Amino acid sequence: LDLVIVGVSADGRRMVIRLEASDAPAQLRVFDRGRRRTLQLFPERDDLEGMPLRPMLPVAIQSRDGLTLPAYVTLPAGRARRSPLVVVVHGGPYDRDAWGFSPLHQWLASRGYAVLSVNFRGSTGFGKAFTNAADREWGGRMQDDLDDGVAWAVKEGIADPDRVGLFGASYGGYAALMAAARSPDLYNCFIDICGPSDLLSFIARIPPYWHSWFAMILRRLADPATMEGRKWLQERSPLVHVEQMIRPMLIAQGLRDVRVSPAESRNVAHALLRRNVPVTLVTFPDEGHFLVGQRNRIALMAVAEQFLACHLGGSHELLGDDLQGSSLTVEIGGEWLRPLS
Repeated sequence: LDLVIVGVSADGRRMVIRLEASDAPAQLRVFDRGRRRTLQLFPERDDLEGMPLRPMLPVAIQSRDGLTLPAYVTLPAGRARRSPLVVVVHGGPYDRDAWGFSPLHQWLASRGYAVLSVNFRGSTGFGKAFTNAADREWGGRMQDDLDDGVAWAVKEGIADPDRVGLFGASYGGYAALMAAARSPDLYNCFIDICGPSDLLSFIARIPPYWHSWFAMILRRLADPATMEGRKWLQERSPLVHVEQMIRPMLIAQGLRDVRVSPAESRNVAHALLRRNVPVTLVTFPDEGHFLVGQRNRIALMAVAEQFLACHLGGSHELLGDDLQGSSLTVEIGGEWLRPLS
């Protein structure tokens, strides 16, 4: 269990604490320091009480160049052999995955997938050197770290090497696109949610209120004002390497996204379509860079579940009314997902 102090009374005698676990919803309690006892308040998700949730296991993975990559794996119940693996890549990329209850891990594990989240170089919370090791490594060693995570899972007997998918949003979507171009022999399918495919466009669209962040972006990526920088940004853009993408892909994009132009997702989807690569593009007219509407999120996960089942062989539920009330629009390639045809 992890214990987090949520609040303290004015006299310091009582505090609200949050007890976190990876295989149960968090519990909120009041701790009375004078009486040295706790009072149960309520669970954060009482609808999950008693459900067969799976523990998240912390692991350390060695990268090919000697870095230790903190990672987390969740295994499906009743696993008697190697499982299909879904690698879930966090956004940011200057953020991190953490141990604890993950609805995404639990959902995928309930469908029979092993789930792996790797804190690749550039992730925060592991020291400045670890974060800075990602400078100018978008599409390079940051991708290697994800591939090394897959190799670890195969070596440990966790993953079926013939059934591996990669799932990510924002930077995680970029990583999915780059993995599709760099490592088509390692992964079987990809899910990209609002991932940038053109780094020159990505930098050009940085909004004014991110101005204080702009200098860091130039240092960690490259300066488009220089010829060398433009060349680097172009080389690390997935759209330039779309000819190497041969595996099935699901792309989701909010049409109100101010960070990643919807054109970036559409350009990749159309390029794959022209080459007869299995691709499905779904868009949400009322969503931005992240999907926040509950019905839209349910619809996307329902489609993603069908996509993964089709290409990795996990279980899935019938769509039923999961798309009702959402703004999900299939722009390209619905025939690859039979329930959407």
